[in-house]
Parts: sequence; C-alpha cells; structure tokens
Amino acid sequence: MSIPEADQAVSQAANAVPDTVKEKYGEAARRVAAGTTTGCCEPPSCCGTDPDPVTRDLYDAAQLTGLPENAVKASLGCGNPTALAQLHPGETVLDLGSGGGIDVLLSARRVGPEGKAYGLDMTDDMLALARENQRKAGIGNVEFLKGEMENIPLPDCTADVIISNCVINLSADKDRVLREAFRVLKPGGRFAVSDVVVRGTVPAEVRKNMLLWVGCIAGALEESDYRTKLAAAGFESIEMEPTRVYTIEDARAFLAAEGVDVDAMAPQVQGKFMSAFVRARKPDCGCGPGCCH
Repeated sequence: MSIPEADQAVSQAANAVPDTVKEKYGEAARRVAAGTTTGCCEPPSCCGTDPDPVTRDLYDAAQLTGLPENAVKASLGCGNPTALAQLHPGETVLDLGSGGGIDVLLSARRVGPEGKAYGLDMTDDMLALARENQRKAGIGNVEFLKGEMENIPLPDCTADVIISNCVINLSADKDRVLREAFRVLKPGGRFAVSDVVVRGTVPAEVRKNMLLWVGCIAGALEESDYRTKLAAAGFESIEMEPTRVYTIEDARAFLAAEGVDVDAMAPQVQGKFMSAFVRARKPDCGCGPGCCH
C-alpha cells in the first residue's frame, strides 16, 4: 500500500473518530468506576480474546505498587512509554490521551515533587476517573486537563517530554497532533510515545481487518509515513523500536468471528503489525512562534 492509499484508508476510517473514541473510552471508564470490568478488554471487546494480546503484561508488579486498582483496569494502551522514556527529576511530562491516568501517575513518581505531570484527555468520564485515581494515590504533582491533542491547551515550550500510549493512532489529523506536540515541547524536548505501527506493504483489506483488531479503529500509520510526518513537524533523531509484534494467532478469534479467512491472510500479516516505541527530539534552537522553522 502506498502512502497516499494508506492516508486515504486512515482518513475514511477516522472520519467519525472523535465521537467514536469518546463513546468507547467513556463507556470503558464508566464500567471501571462501576466495578463491572476486570480488565481493559472485556467482552464485548475489540480484541476478542482473553487475555488480550494487545494490552496484556505491559506493566510489571513493581510499577503498579501503590497505584489504585482502577488506574490499572482503565489502561487501554498497547505499550508502556514510562518504562522506555528517559524521565528525570524536576522535568515536566505531558501524556496525550491520558485515560485513567496510569502513565501520568507513573511519570509523576519519576519526575518527583519538583517535576510535574500533565494528562490530557477529551473524555469527561475518563478525566473523572483519573482525578479520583490521583486522589487515591496521593500524588500531588499531577494535573489532568480536558482537551484534544490536536489543540493542546498548554503554552509553547511547556514540556520536557511528551508521552502517549497508543492514542495518536486514533487521531483523524495526526499531522496536527505532531505539530502541537512540537510546539508544546521545550527546545531539546523529547517525544517518547507508544503507538500501533504498520511495517511494510500490506494489501488494503488485510490492513483494514488487522487494524480494526489491534486498535478497534483503523488509524495506524505505516512506519515510513510516521517518520515523514514527524520530520515534517520539525522533529529530528527519529527512531522506532518494536515492542510487540502481532501474529495472526493473536487476531484469529476476532477475525474468524468477522468472517475473515484467517489462514489465507496469514502470510501477509506476519511481522507487519506492531506496537512500537517512537522516539524523536525537538531541536535545541529557541522557542516561540515558528521555532525551528
């Protein structure tokens, strides 16, 4: 699939993304708050398996110690950016699409009381859950903001690090998200996110089926396209590290239920769909409007 074809597929699938994402994640937050779920991918589920191969085993026991149970249950990511991002005491961290707040709370611990961790989410139910999780955890250097990652409600040059846990793939305007991330980062700031990425050429129908399974909404970028968009936003030192490569067996139950001939598409799937840790850096060139352009 060429970049234009991939962009078109993503655009068509993402036309109703904001409302769909709000509905899905709002419902997930309400279920966690009500105690009617025991995990982030319970039936009826986008993933169709238990345990969910996308979200399982992302955090170790030491990280979860002292965190509210609902912060863990509300985690809907596909990676663990806080384990891979280099966070230092006194830094300011921004989590795009912070959900129930698990990555914000973990980041706040690592930057310490002299640092700050912001969480940005557009879903009222998730924000309410995250603030309650913050209260239960007793962590003070945290602030949850309502807003969209296409229009981050923070001034230029606020954050040392931007993290996100498989949320950017849900945006219908990824170029704008990356430009906003660049704007909000300080000079020399780091972009350190987990996201769903497509590697190499994949037939359109196969791509659609797999991405619906991986992310519930088909929106993941092809690796080279992701790199191109990051560079266009102004980032440098761009790296992508696979953290979990999905196999056809991971998706078999979901795809078979959708009437897909799983064995026929298997050779076109192997090694092509993954969760990846995406790193990039804002040049250290000053700040303000038009910085580094």
